[in-house]
Amino acid sequence: MELADFLGLIHPAIAVFFVFPLIGIVANFAWATRQRRLQSVDSGKSKIPPVVGVEHRRLGNWLAGAVVGLALLGLVYPIGENMIKNQLWNKDIFQVIFILLMFTATIASLVLLYRAKQPLWRGIFATLTGAGLVILGCQDGVFRRTNEWYWSHYYFGITAAELMIFSLAIFPDIYKDRSNRWRVVHTILNCIALLLFIGQGMTGTRDLLEIPLSWQKSHISQCDFMKNTCPTPNPQPK
Repeated sequence: MELADFLGLIHPAIAVFFVFPLIGIVANFAWATRQRRLQSVDSGKSKIPPVVGVEHRRLGNWLAGAVVGLALLGLVYPIGENMIKNQLWNKDIFQVIFILLMFTATIASLVLLYRAKQPLWRGIFATLTGAGLVILGCQDGVFRRTNEWYWSHYYFGITAAELMIFSLAIFPDIYKDRSNRWRVVHTILNCIALLLFIGQGMTGTRDLLEIPLSWQKSHISQCDFMKNTCPTPNPQPK
């Protein structure tokens, strides 16, 4: 494996040893928090400690940032590879500057979203963060599998990241809303996100199998992916 191949493994490696375990922990705390709330309504008390709610919120905030960061990391590699391959700085320096500014603005918007207190500012920074992800995802080099969007690692990942951004933006409102409207919205959207994370595990594994190593790319590009055939190498003379 060459350096480029190792760099390509950073995104899935972080997903495996950090993000996916964190998803399981947050889901477990979410279930415990709901069970405690239901038990408290039925009997007025619960054996589940109240700290589960605090931990769910704290780790949920970590998860939202981790998912968005992982999505950005997954975009950096193909965009950067395309820029280096085509020497984009010699052809369109303004596009290079735009891409760098978009990465910077998206990260800054996410940081400010964590710090924002007023609903208006949370909405603004959440919108900017989500828009930044979409704009970066539209850059050349990103493999989107648009013809199979319903089974695309890219579309699953961007949608999950957008749901995490939305959850991060409405978290303070959940505890202020006595009608539980935001709590229901949060629960439904994060159940959808959980399904998307499961899909991410499957599509990510598939894509890793399909991505050739650097030294293999010139040979793999000669294959016919519609017919699932590759040219037969010429026999070596004896």
